[in-house]
Amino acid sequence: MNKTQKISIIIPVKNEEKNVNLLTKEISKYCSSLLFEVIFINDGSVDNTRNVLIDLKKNNNNLRIVNHLISYGQSAALKSGILNAKHDIIVTLDGDCQNDPADIPKMLKVFENKKDRLLLIGGVRKNRKDNFGKRVGSKFGKVCRKFLLNDSHPDSGCGIKIFHKKLFLLMPYFDHMHRFLPALAKREGAEVLEFNVNHRPRLEGKSNYTNLGRLLVGIYDILGVIWLLKRAPKKFNSEEVK
Repeated sequence: MNKTQKISIIIPVKNEEKNVNLLTKEISKYCSSLLFEVIFINDGSVDNTRNVLIDLKKNNNNLRIVNHLISYGQSAALKSGILNAKHDIIVTLDGDCQNDPADIPKMLKVFENKKDRLLLIGGVRKNRKDNFGKRVGSKFGKVCRKFLLNDSHPDSGCGIKIFHKKLFLLMPYFDHMHRFLPALAKREGAEVLEFNVNHRPRLEGKSNYTNLGRLLVGIYDILGVIWLLKRAPKKFNSEEVK
């Protein structure tokens, strides 16, 4: 792997005051051979997350904070972080410490071999540590995405992903788009790969989502994504006239 490869690690957080310190330490440990920045997007937390991040920033020169005064949701937080990213390769992580930063260098090795084309590598949680209800909800969502969107990625909802910043900026933005990134990437002609990753139980805090909440917004969202896929821009070749 090219040790001069520069990456931006984007982490949306909401009420994760007990997790951001450990996550920062783990990133520093496992990504020490990389040139990276970490951007935490504090999405309207009502606990002490913002102040904990400010304290962490004092001792981490590569840590940056983007603050939302109110909560706009995970997709908006991702967009804020990516728009502020300095580097062209984006790594996303959830802020609950269930994604393992040790997987980042491994995924980057695969990315490095194919970086010359638009690419998204999505993590696949083979041994999920979520409760039974969340696993059932995710399986239902997977079946719906495969049947309705022709999305063959086995774990679109996994938070750890790597992709080009350019690819994200090509995608149509809408609330909850983070649940459909593989399908949207394919819409733009990108290659989508799977990568088995470690998944850990949530030790601190609580999830910001419920199965019912996901279902209610998911039905509406998936209809919109179906429309977007059917209205995908036609592929065309062009060249600049010298």
